[in-house]
Order: sequence, then structure tokens, then C-alpha cells
Amino acid sequence: MIRDFAPDDADFYLGDPYPALRRLRREDPVHWYEKAACWCITKHADVEHVSRSPQLFTSTQGILLGTGPENRRNGVPHTILEMDPPQHNRYRKLVIQAFAPRAVAALEPRIRAIARESLDAVPVGEPVDFVNAVSIPLPMYVIAEMLGVPREDWPEFRRWSDALVKAAGGRDVGTDSMRGEMLALLGEMFAYFTEHLADRRRTPREDLVSTLAWAEIDGDRLTNPEILMFCTTLLAAGNETTRNLISGGAFALMQHPDQKRALLANPGLIPNAVEEMLRWWPPLLSFTRHATSATSLRGKEIGEGDCVLLLYLAANRDEEEWGEDAERFDVRRDHSRRRHLSFGFGEHLCLGASLARIEARVLFEELLVRLPECEPAGPLERFHSRLMNTIERMPVVFRA
Repeated sequence: MIRDFAPDDADFYLGDPYPALRRLRREDPVHWYEKAACWCITKHADVEHVSRSPQLFTSTQGILLGTGPENRRNGVPHTILEMDPPQHNRYRKLVIQAFAPRAVAALEPRIRAIARESLDAVPVGEPVDFVNAVSIPLPMYVIAEMLGVPREDWPEFRRWSDALVKAAGGRDVGTDSMRGEMLALLGEMFAYFTEHLADRRRTPREDLVSTLAWAEIDGDRLTNPEILMFCTTLLAAGNETTRNLISGGAFALMQHPDQKRALLANPGLIPNAVEEMLRWWPPLLSFTRHATSATSLRGKEIGEGDCVLLLYLAANRDEEEWGEDAERFDVRRDHSRRRHLSFGFGEHLCLGASLARIEARVLFEELLVRLPECEPAGPLERFHSRLMNTIERMPVVFRA
């Protein structure tokens, strides 16, 4: 038994989880964790297998540890993350064109303009929170524009985005005061998008809310609750994960100045560096699946209904996939024939993967030109979560 392994406890991830995960990969890669009643999957190939087998491992019974079907609130529609084919495929088709590589590439001039605007506002020579000043604005404002949120509403949009992050499992999420605050903010967001949706039903525009308002599945229009849940998912997935990628990538470069020097000397490495950032600092720590019938994996008998925890941060450092230096951050690592699992795999491959990649690439291209000198100015603060790999605050000083 690995005594220091506790995937149901956010403190496990806030420390150094990698030694325990490394031991599990080598000694017990399909590990039964009694406390949370789940099978913990730590090998790259096994996470791929579970992810591409929805007929064996369903997403419909909950995708977060401790939130199975018995904990679902009656009447709340499933998100697209909680669907299996063919239903998942039908919903995915509604918005996939907006996130296709060609469509996202057309957004690059606007993405670069937002990146430059946000970086030009960063103070130089004094302490500043990197997350607040650099990581948050770009992905949040891009997804806001895609959803058709006007610029004057961006401050409110940010408040709702932060509430969604807290709802994903912060330290105080279970307290009455915090729960009440989050529910109030989410209520504001739903009211806003309800009004937004009514306007788009009357007068469609070139945005995702209009796409959802007029979309049909098998001849039926989506209901308002379904569209609101879709908007919520797009806000969280299109914002928080890229925020985590940018913060984690910047942290990696500060921890490995030789790798930063490599990018400064050869900016053409930045796209590959983004893949390495995703591998080394996955924005999401894990998701769950549930076995639809009795099956086996690496000789372990998994029972019908059993919870299976896909540990992306473990799979991304699997020595079988990445070699014995898998723990090392290396912007030159070959990502052309291997794939990290930070965007998921199979049917649930992240819709916004192309968007996240281009946002991160553009941000680091501009950052390393405009503000190449950056150093820590205080302790890094992590978000207390067993789901999100979030840096909450990272004080730095940029030098002219």
C-alpha cells in the first residue's frame, strides 16, 4: 500500500504527488483506493484505453470523484462532458465548427491583439500577480467574445468565471456562506444568459449563443436549461483550463531558466514548448468513469458500476511513454509521435484544444518579446482542489 497516496484529498496535489504516483505506475498501476471506492489508473496506455471505450466506461454516471449519480440534483441537465455516444456526438456537432483548427486560426489576429493589450497594461519593476495580470485576461476575453458577451459586461463575466472555478472544489466550497455566495453569482450568470438567449432567438448573430439558440438535434431545439448548461461548460472549459496552462507554463519556465533561454534563442520552439507545458502541468488533475459491466484491466477485476479515476498528471509522466526522464521539463521533447493526455482522449478530446494551443502560443510569443525578464516576488499560492491544477496567485516582478 502507498501510504502517502490520497487522490480524494486536495492536500495530496498541493504537496509533491509525483513520488507516490511513480511508485503506483511501477508497483500497482490499477490501484484500488478503498477510502474513495475507486480504481486509480496511472499508466498512459490504460488512461487511453478507458477514455476510448465509452461502451465499457461511461461518463454518464458522473465525471468528478465523489459526484456519482446519487449526488446529482434532480432536473439539472447533463453537460456534454457527462454524455456518451451517440448523444455526445450529436451535441458536439453543434459547436465543433467554431472550435475547428481552421476557424480558430482565423481568430489569431484578435487573440494577438487581446494578448498585446493585456501585456501592455502589466506594470514593470514592481510586484504583480502573474495570474491576475497575464493568465486570466486572454482566455477569458476570447471566450467572452465567442459567446457574444459585449466588452462592457466583461467585469461581470469574470466574476461568474471565478465563481465557477470555486464551485469546482475550493477549500471553503462546503461552507454555508461560500455556497450561498456561489449560488448567488451563478444565479446572476444564468439570468444574464437567459436574457442573452432570448435576444439571440429574436435576432441571431455570429456567436456561439446564437448557434445554440437555433441548433436542432433530431428536429428538436435545445431547451433553455440545456443551452445554459452548454454556456456554463464552454465558459469553464474555454477559460479556466487555458488560464492554468499559461500559469503553469510560466511557472515551469521560472523553475527551469535554461528552458526559457532556449525559447528566447529560438522562438520557433514555442509551439512544442506549449505541448510540454501541457504534459508537465496538466490543467485538470483527473476525471472519473464508471464501468458499465464487469471487466478487467492489467489483471484487476473491475466490477459493474465501479468508479475509475483517470489520473492525467500520473499518465503524463509515464516512463513507458516519455522515457526515464519523464519527470523533467524539456521544451525540446519530441511531441510529434507522442501525445499527452491533458486534453483527454477519444470522444471526449477537449473541444477547445486548438483554441487553448493558439492562445498559449500567442501569449508566450508576445510575453517573451515584451516582458522577457520575470522573476518570483513571493510565495506561489495553489488553489485547493482535487480537480483543477490551478495556481491562484503567483507574485512576480517584470524587469524592463
